[in-house]
Amino acid sequence: MDTREPAFKMPPVRETARGSLRRVGFELEFSGLTLQAAAEAVAAALGGELEQDSAAEMSLNHEHGRFNIEIDWDFLKRRAAETGAKEGGDGWLDLLSQVAVLVVPVEVVCPPLPLDQLATLQPLVPALRDAGARGTEESLIAAYGVHINAEIPRLDATTLIAYLRAFALLQWWLVDAHKVDIARRASPYIDLYPEAYVRLLCEHTHPSMDDIFTDYLQHNASRNRALDLLPLLAEIDEQRVRRTIDDPRIKPRPAFHYRLPNCQIEKSDWSLASGWNTWCVVEALAAQPELQAALGEEFLSRSQPLLGVNRSKWIEFVEQWLNDHALV
Repeated sequence: MDTREPAFKMPPVRETARGSLRRVGFELEFSGLTLQAAAEAVAAALGGELEQDSAAEMSLNHEHGRFNIEIDWDFLKRRAAETGAKEGGDGWLDLLSQVAVLVVPVEVVCPPLPLDQLATLQPLVPALRDAGARGTEESLIAAYGVHINAEIPRLDATTLIAYLRAFALLQWWLVDAHKVDIARRASPYIDLYPEAYVRLLCEHTHPSMDDIFTDYLQHNASRNRALDLLPLLAEIDEQRVRRTIDDPRIKPRPAFHYRLPNCQIEKSDWSLASGWNTWCVVEALAAQPELQAALGEEFLSRSQPLLGVNRSKWIEFVEQWLNDHALV
């Protein structure tokens, strides 16, 4: 049986406007391990030096950047940061952090790596799995997932609308392609774009950056989107974003925040490349404007007054269409 990790696919557009390789970051949520055990597994897999930042957070100083390992609970992280609590330095915070791992996921936040360095992450998942990490199917309420932060090639309206349209036209198909867990589908954390917004994206021919901001913030004034564009829009105009949604968790960065993939870390055939390689279908469609326009016309032609587009029939059509155009 071949147990080798699948390779990370390369997207059609690999460089930024500066000529550097695009970078990708991953955020991995799971349960089954204490903060300390998770951090030790990360260090064993990747090397580097561990630091205890607080009762809720540890970090790994690595040649490729800083890996954060944390209990994904804002209250605990704030209290731990305020007190500067270290291991054993504040008894009640240490106790709270140990209890929290029973119901709150541990999260590993990887630094953004260049495309040609993504294989560096391959040992991470097996090490966490062997240590006892469990993913999406472990919890009916936590909706653990993997977030992918893919750097945008260019910060201009043409590039941004290409990715938005590509994702919006594929979003229903992507839910099926990722086999998104039923608990995560029911959660509010990975809501899809409303159909009215998808139609708007297809109807606009050459929207300006102002148009993109106006439409997105009107229809998607929430972090809880499968493709959360708020960090990227904040990179372009932070004040405009915060006038609509003033949430300190929005961190400006020139990257898409993609939240659909499950975390199936307990399965031997799963890796971080699994979710990334499905995202690359969006990358492929974004790079082909003529095909994207044709798919947009198909979507509009299937939209009925009041009823909209039949979701199951659209998924079936997109599956065949992607195969016909060699995009999967």
